[in-house]
Amino acid sequence: MYTADLRRAAIRSRREMVRERGMDFVVSVADQLFSGRNLEEKIFAVCLLEKQTHHLSDTEFELFTSWLDRISSWADHDGLVHCLIAPMAAGKPARTKKVIGWAKSPSRWRRRAACVALIRGAREKQFFPEIVRLAGILIDDQDDMVQKGLGWLLRETAKADPIRTVPFLMKIRGTAPRLVLRTACETLPAPVRKKVLG
Repeated sequence: MYTADLRRAAIRSRREMVRERGMDFVVSVADQLFSGRNLEEKIFAVCLLEKQTHHLSDTEFELFTSWLDRISSWADHDGLVHCLIAPMAAGKPARTKKVIGWAKSPSRWRRRAACVALIRGAREKQFFPEIVRLAGILIDDQDDMVQKGLGWLLRETAKADPIRTVPFLMKIRGTAPRLVLRTACETLPAPVRKKVLG
C-alpha cells in the first residue's frame, strides 16, 4: 500500500478506536503493530499516532524510545523519529537531554535518531546549543546513515537560523565529513554554499 492510503486508513481507524476505547488503546495497538517485521505495519502504527503527540506524555515518549530497538530500515526509523519523537522533544525541551544521550549509542539508529529528533525544534529556532553539542559528538561518525541524519539536521537549522548556523558550518568545515556539509548547505544561497564547501 502507498503511505497516503495507509495514513487515510489509520486516521479512520484511530477515530473509531478513540471513540470506542480511548487513546490509551490506540497507543497499545500501535505498540503491537510496531513490533512486527512488516514495514507497512510500522508505518500504520506511526500514522495512528501522528499529529496526536500533544495528547501524549513522558510515558509514551519512553515507549517510542523503546521502539528504536525495533528499527530495521531508514523508512521506519524516520517515520517514528520525525513524526512522533521529534514533536514530543520540541513540545517539551527537557526531553532533549535523553535525545543527546543517544549520540553515544553503539546503535546507528539511535545515533541517527539523536539528529532527527531535533529537526522539528530546529525549524522553530530551538536547540541551537544542543545541535552544536550533538554535531561535536557525531562529527567523526563514519556511518552514512548517521552522517545523512546530521546533515539533515544542520540543513534545517541553517534554513531556520542562517545567522548562527553558517558561522558554525564554517568552523566545522575542516573536520566534518563531505556528506554532512553538502547536505547541510543544500538550501543556502550559492555564494554562501560555495564559501562553506570551499
